Amino acid sequence: MKYSLLSVAIALLMSCASSKTAKTSAPKSSTTRATLLNNQTFLLTEISDDPTYGLTPNNPIQVGGAANSEGPLNERRFLNALAGPNKEPISYFRAGSCCPVKSDNGFMGMAMLDNYRVTWEGSKDTVSIFINMYDFGELKAPKGFTIKDK
Repeated sequence: MKYSLLSVAIALLMSCASSKTAKTSAPKSSTTRATLLNNQTFLLTEISDDPTYGLTPNNPIQVGGAANSEGPLNERRFLNALAGPNKEPISYFRAGSCCPVKSDNGFMGMAMLDNYRVTWEGSKDTVSIFINMYDFGELKAPKGFTIKDK
């Protein structure tokens, strides 16, 4: 029993150590790898051509930030940069976590995605956007969205 508890404690310490080393990689700013328009909004410059980008759990938007406690803020920074298909202001809410994915920055090599439901005036339904706050990736607006004016 003692050895089992010791093994679990060592595994937990090792997983915490690996996530700490991940955050020391060189970000573009002190808190994120993406450029900020302001403290609440990322600066996006492109719309993805990939119809699955951000719209399926298999190809989530990677905003990072969990390692330095800015994961939820980075999710909002990304969503705050989006506009509807005709530049409409969007609204969104977090529908919950889902979909485990492999991540060196998650707990024991796994992370959960966050699912946000997004809508705008005139839309017939909400759109699910899947966001990974554990890993960094290139940020683009998903296909069907535009980028909010500065």
